[in-house]
Amino acid sequence: MNPSKSAEKVWFITGASRGFGRIWASAALERGDKVAVSARDVSSLQPLVEKYGDAVLTLHLDVTDREGVSQAVTTVSEHFGRVDIVLSNAGYGHQGAVEEISEAEARAQMDTNFFGTMWLAQASMPIFRAQGFGHLLAVSSVLGVFSAPTFGVYSASKFAVEGLFEALSQEASFFGVSVTLIEPAGYATDFNNPSSAKYSEAIAAYQPVRDALSQAFEGYAFGDPEATARAILKVVDSPKPPLRIALGAAAIDEIKGAYQSRLATWNDWREVSVAAQG
Repeated sequence: MNPSKSAEKVWFITGASRGFGRIWASAALERGDKVAVSARDVSSLQPLVEKYGDAVLTLHLDVTDREGVSQAVTTVSEHFGRVDIVLSNAGYGHQGAVEEISEAEARAQMDTNFFGTMWLAQASMPIFRAQGFGHLLAVSSVLGVFSAPTFGVYSASKFAVEGLFEALSQEASFFGVSVTLIEPAGYATDFNNPSSAKYSEAIAAYQPVRDALSQAFEGYAFGDPEATARAILKVVDSPKPPLRIALGAAAIDEIKGAYQSRLATWNDWREVSVAAQG
């Protein structure tokens, strides 16, 4: 029998100190699942242990440490006897116009958001293959489907995760393993917390760009992050989970708009594209 189909599931969630990771870990624990949680500051996870006891395993982890990620996944599997769900949530947003972003800032963004997710996937797949089941999820964003001014390097990291996981979903299906990309719109989390968001040194010429972006977000209806827990539980409980799940009403509208715009452009330039066939 596939234990992942039983009522109790075993999770590993990275970046669970706050925000989505904390909410989803709490929701899983509240319904009786077992959850391993990681953070760079492991003391931030102690309230979960105090409330849920042995159902929680806390791990100190920096997801840019490939060897550390591999050891963490092995530890979770050995501690609970298996792992059904691995959810890559650790990450942060870097904001800055493309011209403003330094090499160090760009590499740090990719190291955490993209490579951290890749190391987690690579560490999880051998265990999932041996089990013959498993579900690997990664937090992307609507900005992993389209981009916006001053979010170029953040979007680049999420676009990269989208490409990686789309390929992985096709590879993993041969072994009974599911893969899901989570694409939230704007939520009232602590995304702008200094540990969750970083900013490049501003070039004054781009201030009108920032002003226009701020104006565009005036009156934006940010989602309630607590409401996402029900959606994530439905996804992991589904016998056929989706490759992509958009979170929030705004996400659906924004993603559809982005694709409609692309289709219109491709159609407008179709003759040129076809002629390029030779």
